[in-house]
Amino acid sequence: MTRPGPKLVPLELTVVERAELERWVRRRKGAQDLAVRARVILACDAVADDGFPVSVTAVAEQAGVSVDTASKWRRRFLADRLAGLSDEPRPGRPRSVTDEQVADLIARTLESRPAGATHWSTRSMAAKTGLSQSTVSRVWRAFGLQPHRSETFKLSTDRSSPGKVHDVVGLYLDPPERALVLCVDEKSQIQALNRSQPVLPMMPGVPERVTHDYVRAGTTTLFAALDIASGRVIGSLHRRHRAVEFRKFLIKLDKQVPAHLDVHLICDNYATHKTEAIRRWLVAHPRFHLHFTPTGSSWLNLVERWFAELTSKRIRRGVHRSVQALEKDIRAWSSAWNEEPRPFVWTKTADEILDAVASYCRRINDSGH
Repeated sequence: MTRPGPKLVPLELTVVERAELERWVRRRKGAQDLAVRARVILACDAVADDGFPVSVTAVAEQAGVSVDTASKWRRRFLADRLAGLSDEPRPGRPRSVTDEQVADLIARTLESRPAGATHWSTRSMAAKTGLSQSTVSRVWRAFGLQPHRSETFKLSTDRSSPGKVHDVVGLYLDPPERALVLCVDEKSQIQALNRSQPVLPMMPGVPERVTHDYVRAGTTTLFAALDIASGRVIGSLHRRHRAVEFRKFLIKLDKQVPAHLDVHLICDNYATHKTEAIRRWLVAHPRFHLHFTPTGSSWLNLVERWFAELTSKRIRRGVHRSVQALEKDIRAWSSAWNEEPRPFVWTKTADEILDAVASYCRRINDSGH
C-alpha cells in the first residue's frame, strides 16, 4: 500500500545544523519561539517506519504546534536552512525620520532657544524642524529631554567649603562620644495669613479651595535645634531674630541638654551667630562647639529638612487670624513630632559630595571653577 498525500522532501540535516538546532532547544535563556521551531525541524528530520519522512501531522503533534505552523517552518527551512527560522521583518510603513533629523533635533534642543521664548515647546520645535509634534515628543522622551523644566542650584563660593563639608558630614556619620549633635537654624518671617474668604472644604471630586488673596496678621520666628540621633526638636518662638534672641535660645539649650554632654551645634553663616555677645557666651560655656556650613549650602543642615515638614504639613495651608494662633499651631505640631520623632539619616560621605560637585563643574562650560 502506497503512502497517501504528497511526497515530502527530506530535510537531510548536516552535523552542524543538527548541533545548532539542539543547542537552541537546550538554551534556557533563549527565545522560546526559536526553540519550538528547532523542535519542529528536528522532528521533521526523523524517518517513519515505512521509510518515508515523518508526516507534518505527526511532527505537529510531537512539537505541540498546529499543522500549519509545522508546515510553515519546514518550508522556510528547506528554502533558507537555519536563516529561515528567524523572524522576517514585520510589515508596516517604513521609517520616515532619519538619524540625521534626530541628531539635528537634539542639537537644536540643547544648543539653541526659540525667538521670543526661553525654551522650546513641542509645537515650536516641530515648526522649526518640519517634524510632527508627536515625533518631537517621542524623541525628547527617548533621550530624557525636558525643555519645559528648570531646577535651581547654587555652588558655594566659600574657599573653606571642602573643610566645612568634611567637618559637618563627619558629625553626621561619626558623631563624637558623650556629646549631642544639634542642627540649629531660624525659620524667620513666618507669616500668619488669614484668607479673605472662608475655605471651601473638600468634597468628592472637588479639592479644598481657598482664595488666592489673604490678609497678613504679623510674623514670628522659630528657632529650632534638631537632635540628629533621636530626631527630637527643641524649639523657641520669638518675634525677632537678632543675636539677643539667638543667645536666649542657646541658654534654653544649655538648660535642656544634660550637663555631662558636650554640645556640637551645626549652624549657617548668619551674622547673629557670630556677634561678639555670642562669642563671649560660648567662651563662658566651653561645652558648646559651633560648626558652620559653607555659605550658600543650607541643604547641608538637616534642620532645614524638618522645617520643610513643618511648612508642608502645618503652615502652607494653614489659616491664622493672629500671630498667637500661628505660634499655638507651631507648638502643637512640634509637640506631636516629639512624641514620635523620626531622625533624618545622612548617607553620603563628604568625598562623595565634593566629587559630585566637581563632576558637575566639569560638565558645564561657564562654571568658572
